[in-house]
Amino acid sequence: MDLASFYDSDIFRWIILPVLIFVARLIDVSLGTLRIMFISRGLKYLAPLIAFIEINIWLLAIGQIMLNLGNIVCAVAYAAGFALGNLLGITIEERISIGLVLLRIITKHDAEKLVDCLKEEKYGVTIHDAEGLNGKVKIIFAVIRRRDLRETLNRIEKVHPHAFYTVEDVRSVGEAILPVAKMRGFGFFRKSK
Repeated sequence: MDLASFYDSDIFRWIILPVLIFVARLIDVSLGTLRIMFISRGLKYLAPLIAFIEINIWLLAIGQIMLNLGNIVCAVAYAAGFALGNLLGITIEERISIGLVLLRIITKHDAEKLVDCLKEEKYGVTIHDAEGLNGKVKIIFAVIRRRDLRETLNRIEKVHPHAFYTVEDVRSVGEAILPVAKMRGFGFFRKSK
């Protein structure tokens, strides 16, 4: 069997081509999801590189779809690759945990132990007295690395199991106090202000 007859075979058209389209879509949508997240975190030099790779893979996939419009299996593979590519992109981004978050903790109880816990980790902490629905509260702010978030939340739950907290993405910081020993990752791609 020569190459031309292989490309015209039913095995290629109904199995191999849809699998290739699915994989291409899975990769390009995953890259697109990461690119958007990198843009939102200010990684302006990494995002265009990913965009270049992403669009080239997309062009290959859409080109095959246009050549095989009558092949429903290719269309389903294209859609499935898109759907799972989003999930894969988000999963990858969560694993690499790039960026900073603002952790806001609101507690009715004495916040000193909680503040000491955050300071032990060498994070800068800002504390405000405030008034809540049921009386006086303390609001504690700390900018931390996303990769440290789960560990920090576990500490908070041990010290103050009923503390209310919110987490927000931070695009850039001026003069944050972050643990020097933990600095690593994509920092060289980021513009800080």
